[in-house]
Amino acid sequence: MTSPATAPMGDASTDGDSHSSFASKLKHPFPELRNQLKGTHLYDVKVKATHFKHKVGKFHNLINPNHRHDEKHEKETDEKRTRIAESHRFESFAPERDGNNIKWYVDGRDYFWAVSVALEQAKETIYIADWWLSPELFLRRPPFYNQEWRLDQVLKRRAEAGVKIYVMVYKEVSAALTCNSAHTKHALQGLCPKGTPGYGNIFVMRHPDHNVFENAGDMTFYWAHHEKFIVIDYALAFIGGLDMCFGRWDSRQHSLADVHPAGVQNEVFPGQDFNNNRIMDFQTVEDWKSNALSKADFGRMPWHDVAMGVIGDCVYDIAEHFVLRWNFVKRDKYKRDEAFDWLTMTGREGENEALVGVQRPKFPVGQYIHHPLSPLESKPWAHEHPGTVHAQVVRSSADWSSGILTEHSIQTAYFETIANAQHYVYIENQFFITATGEEQAPIHNTIGRAIVDACVRAGKEGRKFRVIIVIPAVPGFAGDLREDAAMGTRAIMDYQYKSIHRGEHSICGQIKAQGVDPSNHIYVFNLRSYDRLLRTQAMLDQEEKSGVKYQDVQRAQAEEVMGENIHGSKDDESSSDERDDAGDEERERLVDQKRRFEAQSGDAGRVNHKEGALDSIAQTTMLNGGKMSDEKWEGDLEQEKENFVQEELYIHGKVCIVDDRIVLCGSSNINDRSQMGLHDSELTIVMEDYDTIDSTMDGRPFKAGRHAATLRRMLWREHLGLLPAQELDASNDPNAQPPNICPNDPLEGAEYDFVADPLSNQVWDMWTGNATRNTDVFRHLFRADPDNHIKTFEDYQNFLPKNDIKQGHLHDPFMPATEVRSKLDQIKGHLVWMPLDFLKDAEMAERGLQINAYTESVYT
Repeated sequence: MTSPATAPMGDASTDGDSHSSFASKLKHPFPELRNQLKGTHLYDVKVKATHFKHKVGKFHNLINPNHRHDEKHEKETDEKRTRIAESHRFESFAPERDGNNIKWYVDGRDYFWAVSVALEQAKETIYIADWWLSPELFLRRPPFYNQEWRLDQVLKRRAEAGVKIYVMVYKEVSAALTCNSAHTKHALQGLCPKGTPGYGNIFVMRHPDHNVFENAGDMTFYWAHHEKFIVIDYALAFIGGLDMCFGRWDSRQHSLADVHPAGVQNEVFPGQDFNNNRIMDFQTVEDWKSNALSKADFGRMPWHDVAMGVIGDCVYDIAEHFVLRWNFVKRDKYKRDEAFDWLTMTGREGENEALVGVQRPKFPVGQYIHHPLSPLESKPWAHEHPGTVHAQVVRSSADWSSGILTEHSIQTAYFETIANAQHYVYIENQFFITATGEEQAPIHNTIGRAIVDACVRAGKEGRKFRVIIVIPAVPGFAGDLREDAAMGTRAIMDYQYKSIHRGEHSICGQIKAQGVDPSNHIYVFNLRSYDRLLRTQAMLDQEEKSGVKYQDVQRAQAEEVMGENIHGSKDDESSSDERDDAGDEERERLVDQKRRFEAQSGDAGRVNHKEGALDSIAQTTMLNGGKMSDEKWEGDLEQEKENFVQEELYIHGKVCIVDDRIVLCGSSNINDRSQMGLHDSELTIVMEDYDTIDSTMDGRPFKAGRHAATLRRMLWREHLGLLPAQELDASNDPNAQPPNICPNDPLEGAEYDFVADPLSNQVWDMWTGNATRNTDVFRHLFRADPDNHIKTFEDYQNFLPKNDIKQGHLHDPFMPATEVRSKLDQIKGHLVWMPLDFLKDAEMAERGLQINAYTESVYT
């Protein structure tokens, strides 16, 4: 095994000892006098003058964008990094690593539970890198019974136990995004005030900076730090598509409803965690308890995601990327801030410490802290292989994001893996924007060409070969797609259609040009879900008698479970016994409203849920979930119709599975932003399990990798409705534990065996049959958009529900209730066809002030 500490470093460049000694004497001819001046006023003046000189010098960067790579020592480090990358597959900074123990997690319920277990076990250090982090996120549900498992509570406990916690979050452009990283920083750093246990153990960096006086030529407005990963004690890591933020927690049945007449303490999504971006974007997330979106009127946007838990040599590589970014941000933004230390790490010491961005300025501010805190040799993976997965970490990173020359090893990994596919390529991604060559400007990544080549080769050889793409119906969040405010989203959709099938240079166009029928190879799907809001007549009577709306009650409940004063609004030096009680009056008012509402519970306050209507019926689309038409409703069925809601199931995972052998999973979307390296920063892991299982491929015996095959089967069973719904409590679920506790449970059985062959005609018939039937039902009942019947904006106007029908509700109020229930019985799983004809006869994104040559790269 190659130890991370002795991984390839490249050749060292050092001067002779005598030369260094002579040069030092020339530079400092009176070392004794220099030492005596330290600590004096004159020395302090000199230090401040030096710092001011460098601060002013940043304005020179406006005319020297190469300022991080033009000095001798910088060029030497760049050359060393290049030599290392060129010696690795995909030209990645990280080598291939054998023997990793890697576990998959599908959807937030399993992932966040596993993260909560792992964080609680932390002994030394925690690294967290996120695009958005919500301190008030509950890692376990329901929140009322799991308040100790709120993320900030978990981190507070670990900090009080002496664990050092390092967090890096993207500093958003507030005019464009609502994630409020300032709140994240202040909330986390305020968890342990001065004089309390844990003080000084939580460090939070935000980047990039947008202060012209501090960063001058180094400001970045368009690009984001998009990685989502965690490293705990250098022993365990998590990596994937899930940010630890609002809106991400979900279970495999993907419920939309969160109305609980029997008791609001049963709510699953408190405050801003209940979100539907197609109706309303997040608002003032620092006020995490508030939510202008009423649960009694709308469903949430369900969320589908995938992530990995890693034990093995790859943990070191993930940690190295974090340390590089930390030191780069220290240099770029906090160089003169003693609150932030430099991080050094085993294996990147001495002449190699520059590989992780360590600098030794003349007057350093902050300490140099060596990680890991305990010897690397003591980690569980240091001396033997903990698993069977051959893996490699790849990234998109560049000068603005980590101070290095551009690396796009993620794109290279995607391209080569897809180009070499023999049987199938399965992609789940938030976006799909790619080119087949140089004729699709402004799109530059060429993953599309790899897909074309693989399909054409299979078509000419007469092989069955499928590329199955599952992406959101509406990417990037928008309200009404007809409005000008949705121009950016329409531009993204336009680029996606041009990537897939519109135009001669699209994937389908290029396949067809070479004499192969693309309809035999390229298939694109979305996911969609429905539910029923339990807004019964009894609950309406309760609202009337109490004079309190359920929306006010949901705010009061959020105040109760999320309003604990465990952190302040600022990470200042205030005493631990000081608190801001300005919100007490409002909190008491909300509590009073909740009490009045509950005092009038009557029939609505059922104790035994089994005796009445269920709070959610999302399980009816899943295995053994029963028929919707058999579900109870309290009152008139005609009134029930007003409470059915549907919404796109947002696909946020970034996973690619090839031939039941190789998996790519991380933060990287399929677009230029994620793939080009010089735009958004990303981290992904490429995995191939050497532990094989006997399977079949198109009816013939086949050795499948256990990791890839079991993940693909789990995903397909979820989408087909061949898995049972999940309970909130995951304490006994092996798939919701970190990899050091137990391996994945693939839930073997008849359904597991049914989807074993990814090219089986029976599986494909169910896949396409479910998608067709579900698409028809959602169109018939809800007029769900986008849709193939909408080819122009005039079609759009005529297609959508009329008469002020609320977003996501049944479009025809006169349809008999029995017919509605019967139609809903037909929905199984969540698959629907992507409407490839949507707005095909309209100009989706008119060029102008918002979409032009200067801004188009933002959308690709």
